[in-house]
Amino acid sequence: MPRLIRNRTIVDDQYTLLREAASLADLPDGVPVIVPLALWLERRAALIARGEAGVWLAPAEHPGALADDMHRLPVIAIDFPQFTDGRGYSHARLLRERHRYAGELRAIGDIQRDQLYYLAQCGFDAFAIPDARNAEDAVRGFADFREGYQATVTRMAWLPRQSAGLPADIRFPPA
Repeated sequence: MPRLIRNRTIVDDQYTLLREAASLADLPDGVPVIVPLALWLERRAALIARGEAGVWLAPAEHPGALADDMHRLPVIAIDFPQFTDGRGYSHARLLRERHRYAGELRAIGDIQRDQLYYLAQCGFDAFAIPDARNAEDAVRGFADFREGYQATVTRMAWLPRQSAGLPADIRFPPA
């Protein structure tokens, strides 16, 4: 069974990621699945009835496409097809802050140890580490950094405001 980092702990991944699923016939029976956004949008009612179905988003797909279904989705996975593609960071913040998604937010694809701390700051709580990488070593990546400079999903105040004791809702420059 594939391994997953969830809440900074290595666990067995109960979901099967189906990158190429084009129809319901492609889905294994009795197994929780993560399907492409296109299949979710096309067969939404059947997937809801099936239960235990999550969705994965490609970098060019907008998280707002799931706005009406977020309360039904136990997991949303965001794909990082290559290390240098950072659109998934923005997708995660939109899901957590604008859409108030409270389920599991999973980073998939070319996930590296150096990214884990910052992915978590954007709202990710699960990470599918590629098999070629050491998951135990990756977990240690959360401790590579202690503080980020900017406000994040996990810390809403910008660090200089926090240090100076200023309220988090003050905007600079003033509006």
